[in-house]
Amino acid sequence: MIRNFDDLFAVLREKKICKKLVVAWAVDEHSIEAAYKAVEEGFVQAILVGDEELIKDVCLKHGMDASKFSIVHNPEELDSVNQAVKMVHDGEGDVLMKGLCSTDKFLRAILNKETGLLPPKGLLSHVGVIENSHYHKLLFLTDMAVLPAPDFRAKVKISNYMLGVARSFGIAKPKIAFVSATEQMLDSVPSSVEAAMLSKMCDRGQIKGCIGDGPLALDVAIDPESVAIKKLVSPVAGDADCLLFPNIESANVFWKVNSKLCGEGVRQAGILVGVSAPCVLASRADTVDTKLCSIATAVASISN
Repeated sequence: MIRNFDDLFAVLREKKICKKLVVAWAVDEHSIEAAYKAVEEGFVQAILVGDEELIKDVCLKHGMDASKFSIVHNPEELDSVNQAVKMVHDGEGDVLMKGLCSTDKFLRAILNKETGLLPPKGLLSHVGVIENSHYHKLLFLTDMAVLPAPDFRAKVKISNYMLGVARSFGIAKPKIAFVSATEQMLDSVPSSVEAAMLSKMCDRGQIKGCIGDGPLALDVAIDPESVAIKKLVSPVAGDADCLLFPNIESANVFWKVNSKLCGEGVRQAGILVGVSAPCVLASRADTVDTKLCSIATAVASISN
């Protein structure tokens, strides 16, 4: 099983998996460097859409060989974003990645009904992957970036998206925790009620290929000592692979606590799901490593 991102890189190299990555408005150092490292790792061929002069200046400044990229010259930010998305829509690329463009422009292009990547009646969501040295394996979570307050039907869909990403990492039957404020079933807490319903759907095979339990508070979802102290009997508690959070606030806070307070030993990745091709939606402030790990996650998600 893949337990960290280095394992993921090794598996992609071993299987000789290589996909076409298209980067929209690829004029910033972090995006270009991440794409370059992915090319050197061998799991992508990178197509950079943006101002060719700016791209080559970044490559020269950082000692990168620009000839390792296919550069599609487009000096206008919005036009380059639309062009990059259309290229993936038309099958000229397998994975889309956001460069220096704003998130709203990137998402508008993805949601375009004619040239975008969201299928009819599709649901756009976001899956994150966290490697934390304080946990014994990778953690998958949703949704920290797109859906503010998913309703019950949306939670079923995004659970399946997340489980699919987990399976692409070689986890045959992921353990999914439906997170609430407590592991007690409280009818006064809506997320608790929905977590219990989702858990029962897992038991009955309505959410397939997983082991699910909820409601589970975060501590018992990932900490065996808390499970022992509370004498909780659960097939998921203390060993979750996947965390479904009740809303964007809780998921986003968990994501940022890991990145900002845990220090060294934390690596992260995030991709848009529910689309016809995985999309790397990294913040413009994200590190090169986060973007590299996100590219690898996107490639893995379409390679199984």
